[in-house]
Amino acid sequence: MTTKEIMEIIPHRQPFLLIDTIEELEPGVRAVGKKCVSYNEPYFAGHFPTEPVMPGVLIIEALAQVGAVAILSLEENKGKTAYFAAINRAKFKGKVTPGDVLKLEIALTKIKGPMGIGEAKATVDGKLVASAELTFAIG
Repeated sequence: MTTKEIMEIIPHRQPFLLIDTIEELEPGVRAVGKKCVSYNEPYFAGHFPTEPVMPGVLIIEALAQVGAVAILSLEENKGKTAYFAAINRAKFKGKVTPGDVLKLEIALTKIKGPMGIGEAKATVDGKLVASAELTFAIG
């Protein structure tokens, strides 16, 4: 799925669209996306000027955007927005720097009404860099 196709599902736009492609999608079940991290990302100017590191909160946001694609791809959720309801057990295991390709995976473990929960993980070259349980509210 291309950036254009992603933008047909979720409302995020540059500079806050933090995923480049969706590689795998099972609507309402799981999704896998990628983010090619470039030195030109606006946050690198200040985080940190001498040692650019992608902020952990943006890695979590990128995971949430992949989760939003998964949950908003369901027919009953098309045209809606997925909002954060909770972030639990977030852990950061490594740095994400310019040149990295961030693989973003989420498996939706529970969907009930307008709520969904997913187990998310971000990896670089197969190494875990972040994980969290994300809860979404659909509105």
